Amino acid sequence: MASSVASQKSRRAAVRNALDRHKVYITAQRFSAGSYSARVLVDGEAYWVDEFRLSQLQQGLSPAELELTPATDD
Repeated sequence: MASSVASQKSRRAAVRNALDRHKVYITAQRFSAGSYSARVLVDGEAYWVDEFRLSQLQQGLSPAELELTPATDD
């Protein structure tokens, strides 16, 4: 019985973590000279990021934690 309660609590915690994570939307992608960059929208703000930073954002890190600056309008 105790293991099923612990299992249920861990499932609920995983769902809570997933819901708390911000959404990352890719709005544009660039491939140039072997490098990749993506324009992403996070919490209403746009950023240009490389593949590594995109991965970090998708894992739940915030733009502030990554010290990203908002993209300027082109």
